[in-house]
Amino acid sequence: MPTPYGDSTFHTINIRQFAEDVAAATDGELTITVHSAGSLFPHAEIKNAIRSRQVPIGEFFLSRLSNEDLAYGIDSQPFVATTYEGAEKLWGAQKSVIEDLMAAEGLKPLFSVPWPAQGLYTNGEIATVDDLSGLRFRAYNAALEELAALANAAPVQIEAADIPQAFATGQVQAMITSPSTGANTKAWDFVTHYTQIDAWLPKNIVVVNARVFDRLSPEVQAAVMDAATAAETRGWEMSMAEAAAKTQEMADNGITVVAPSDALVEGLQGIGATMLDNWKSNASDNALAVLDSFQN
Repeated sequence: MPTPYGDSTFHTINIRQFAEDVAAATDGELTITVHSAGSLFPHAEIKNAIRSRQVPIGEFFLSRLSNEDLAYGIDSQPFVATTYEGAEKLWGAQKSVIEDLMAAEGLKPLFSVPWPAQGLYTNGEIATVDDLSGLRFRAYNAALEELAALANAAPVQIEAADIPQAFATGQVQAMITSPSTGANTKAWDFVTHYTQIDAWLPKNIVVVNARVFDRLSPEVQAAVMDAATAAETRGWEMSMAEAAAKTQEMADNGITVVAPSDALVEGLQGIGATMLDNWKSNASDNALAVLDSFQN
């Protein structure tokens, strides 16, 4: 089982527990060997590796698939769902659509867990959106690339594991990511400020190849699904605990944690509104149905 994130990341800890639960419930009939931190496949290749049955199961960042259907990326649209309550409601609206889209490719989602709300990492405080102009900005999906461009920043695709080196070499100068990633990459070594803009709560998803799953006995299938249900519940709880703990860890290590100014919030929400309009104009019927279900 390939995963993109390191062993200290709560997603990986949760997945290792999932693997242990499956092994215990099946008396060792089914074992899952986790290969973390992109060590088996690069992040961008994990989904297709599962689809082609190079591996039976894996984890990836859901909104990486936005170029396939925008329904995959609604959780990364800025200021659509900014709290855990909102993120849970959005996943409720999104889940059946994601299941249908993936089923068409021979994939079966098992569980999904959000990252904490995304914050802004910079050197010096950012008072307005104009302060982002010209900065080289780390992006991890299409939505962040668009946000950076609308803020007149320069988006640069960088995986989480490469963040410290990217800042050290000047490849990037700012980023929006979770307090988990900030603390795990020791952001205090390369930025001074963390602004709690709570922009969105993007999700990771664990997916199994449907043909591989269907060949399991009914008892083993049930054990996998039970472990997946427990992992989703546990993962959301871990994410909530992580948000507070990792923000505090960054503060304890010298990062200045600040609330965003009214002007910054107004500017970012303006960008978010533009992005949502753009999203709607390009969205599939599936994606629009997810947003409609969420908002109504």
